[in-house]
Amino acid sequence: MTDETNFSPTIQWDFGTAYEFFISLHVLHVPDHFGIRASWAAGVRSRIPAVERKLLEDVYSVTGVPMNWINSLPAPKDAISALWALKQIPASQRMIKLMGVDRPCMEQDTEKLAKHKQFNETLLRIADSRAWNVEDADFFMKVLGKKSGPSLKRESLERTLDWWSRPDELGDGFLSALQSYYQAFFEEEEKRITPVLKAGLERAKTLSTSMPVEELFVELSQGVQLGEEFRAPKFIFAPAFWTTPLILFEKLDADTQLVVFGARPANMSVIPGETVPDGLLRSLKALADPTRLKILFYLSHESLTPSELARKLQLRPPTVTHHLSELRLASLVELSLEHDEKRYAIRKQALESAFGNLTSFLQSDPTQE
Repeated sequence: MTDETNFSPTIQWDFGTAYEFFISLHVLHVPDHFGIRASWAAGVRSRIPAVERKLLEDVYSVTGVPMNWINSLPAPKDAISALWALKQIPASQRMIKLMGVDRPCMEQDTEKLAKHKQFNETLLRIADSRAWNVEDADFFMKVLGKKSGPSLKRESLERTLDWWSRPDELGDGFLSALQSYYQAFFEEEEKRITPVLKAGLERAKTLSTSMPVEELFVELSQGVQLGEEFRAPKFIFAPAFWTTPLILFEKLDADTQLVVFGARPANMSVIPGETVPDGLLRSLKALADPTRLKILFYLSHESLTPSELARKLQLRPPTVTHHLSELRLASLVELSLEHDEKRYAIRKQALESAFGNLTSFLQSDPTQE
């Protein structure tokens, strides 16, 4: 365990639009989770040819964002170099290498380690034997269902396992789908977001010279406390655009934590051409709900867990969790993890920023739209 009284990890920085290439595709498949308009996300996905679009929809719930693989790429780590690197991997091994299911798990928790190991070994067995069984589907429904919730359907999962039982076909099809996505959307998107990502990285580097790691982590994550789940002797920080304000993180090895933080400015929208900033919309949406206002009222006096808030509000915990997710997307609450229990507090400076962003938007030059 890291000594919290003398916690001074080393910090490295990473940059590459390859992160955003995979992240954006992930966000487009679960737009609600990231506060993105579902109809717009569906419109972007519709630009991908139907067969390849269907493949992505079938397998995205298992693939996720291959952060470890992206981090291992040589510079410049852009979308083209990522696609080239994927093409060099034999089709039958492509998804295995991309997802890292042949790598040892870095999880320290014994129970989580066992599940992660079984997850990887099951996928490897399915790819090797070219077959899956009902017990495999039951296992993945249980494991993935905890993350995806009711959005994960049994028939969708079984289609994913069908693909995994045909690794050569999956490897070729997935690469082709990624190439189509790049040509249909991300090639132009990459040009738009690259300057923003570079500016976000430079801002983060500047902040790192004036504040301790704990404060830097809270600032870059827009409200997540650096708990035991994240602590490591070494951090690698990389900027992202589409996930703002949320973070993605992965343990690369026993000593290294990769953290991909949101770097999209508060005055910018994820949707190209949209003049109303995402941050402003999310703040106003969060503040327009009476239950969320009550939550902020309680959190302004003390930090509370979802269960404690549920008792105060006399609501079911899942309902409170939903409202807290909306407040987190608006960066209005601070989150800390204590013994696998989430605890929330208000971010007063974020409230002040929300009012400032509204004023700035109303006073902006309409000729710049």
